[in-house]
Amino acid sequence: MVGERRAVWLRFGRAVMAAALFASVVSCEVPRTTPATPDSGSAEGTAPAVSAAEARKLLGTLQVAVRGVLDGYDRDKFPHWKTVSGSCNVREEVLKRAGENVGVNADCAPTSGSWRSPYDGETWRKASDVDVDHVVPLAHAWVSGAKSWDQARREQFANDLTSPQLLVVTDNVNQEKGDKAPDEWKPPLVSFWCAYATDWIVVKAGYGLSITVPERTALAGMLDRCP
Repeated sequence: MVGERRAVWLRFGRAVMAAALFASVVSCEVPRTTPATPDSGSAEGTAPAVSAAEARKLLGTLQVAVRGVLDGYDRDKFPHWKTVSGSCNVREEVLKRAGENVGVNADCAPTSGSWRSPYDGETWRKASDVDVDHVVPLAHAWVSGAKSWDQARREQFANDLTSPQLLVVTDNVNQEKGDKAPDEWKPPLVSFWCAYATDWIVVKAGYGLSITVPERTALAGMLDRCP
């Protein structure tokens, strides 16, 4: 599964890079059970979206600008989770593809399975213990360019199953992240910094979102940890 996702991300990232270069160079906390012992398999999202070299090239194409303000922001301006097929929505699709041995009920809600959070390495056996995180948070996207988008573009961003924008992660860790950029927050699992930085860069490049100077510095430092 990881191999297939990485292949998709590689094609996505290379296409974004080529386009950029050609142009001259896109709740409340609930009680949790004790985490299961982390397994040796890789969770979806642990493999970098693109190579470190490609990520550095993409990083150099991103517009650098002062981060905007949240005036006018509302999560409802990023409609999610839309229906994918039948009774399954985007969130449920991500939970199914990211987990192991996932079982669902007639409404497509997961009833069994396990999910390894790439942010902290913990494995959870209940879907209520994890969140589907937007790697580039919706509020952060708003202040780095999405404020000017139309509703359809924001909906596409919030439900993107193609780019490395949606990850299943430990709920409390996701709440700690909030809408912070990499210069303000990094995953607790340092070994994931390389993949997190490349994911962030690929998503921002794909949607033409800007970065700040501190954000660019933080991303470059995280890429230094890539093999």
